[in-house]
Amino acid sequence: MEALKTILYFSIFRYPLKIEEIHSYTNYTNLSETVDELAHLIEEKILLKVDEFYIYSRDLESVTKRLKGNIEASKIMIKARKKARFISKFPYVEAVGISGSLSKGYYDEKSDIDFFVITKPNKLWICRTLLMLYKKIFLLNSRKYFCINYFISTSNLEIEEKNRFTATELKTLIPMQGKVIFEEFYQKNLWVTDYFSKFEPDLSSVQTLKKPVFTKIIEFLLDNPIGGFIDSIFKKITLSKWKSKFRFMKEEDFKIALKSTKNISKHHPSHFQRKVILALNGKIEEVRHNFNIILQKEHA
Repeated sequence: MEALKTILYFSIFRYPLKIEEIHSYTNYTNLSETVDELAHLIEEKILLKVDEFYIYSRDLESVTKRLKGNIEASKIMIKARKKARFISKFPYVEAVGISGSLSKGYYDEKSDIDFFVITKPNKLWICRTLLMLYKKIFLLNSRKYFCINYFISTSNLEIEEKNRFTATELKTLIPMQGKVIFEEFYQKNLWVTDYFSKFEPDLSSVQTLKKPVFTKIIEFLLDNPIGGFIDSIFKKITLSKWKSKFRFMKEEDFKIALKSTKNISKHHPSHFQRKVILALNGKIEEVRHNFNIILQKEHA
């Protein structure tokens, strides 16, 4: 029942899928296997098909929601590409990708443009601080079109949390800048194929970074122990601020949602990863109770 688990996952976001999309998330070799499972689920009245979309819980309005979101996503992608190119000009940025809802082809008035940034080793916190200062000063701290909440460095390319949520985020990530680095990134994260065996990242349109002279000068001037010291200070200041601001969080949640090491920085105070996995497991239990279908629960 791999197709069903995929549909349950995306139903959390009220985002119905087409058959080709569903198949890409399964480990079925042939499309006919996905077709057969979906036909069975419809026959058993577990799913409903509306036009080309497969729906759980008869959420008919989700089709309209998706179609509108797809239109808005195609419009905002032009701005997202420009922002990704702009971010790539900052010191120590090695690669930039688009994540979040936009990477899945959806955008609405409540959405942000989320960026995933890969930096040079041991300079992540300088890079992050410069980008945050730009956001606070020039964008008045607005994250609407400039949400940068996940940084890793080239010395820490393998994503540590390996679950269906992170696998889905890597599968849908849209690499924009830094082709060579993204090639290395996906090689370090081949574990994604344990969840989605047919996954092959498309890097054909990813651009090579071109740093301006001013950026190169900054990188050169800080490529020494002083730069390392400044990076450590920025990390210490940020982490101290977060520990004070989010002191209500459990330590184990803080270590994942606000992971702060020398070469990783996450700022996900809502711990969205955990919420999604818990919601998925809730739906898996619902299916077991209502239809006597046993699906393996996921871990966060």
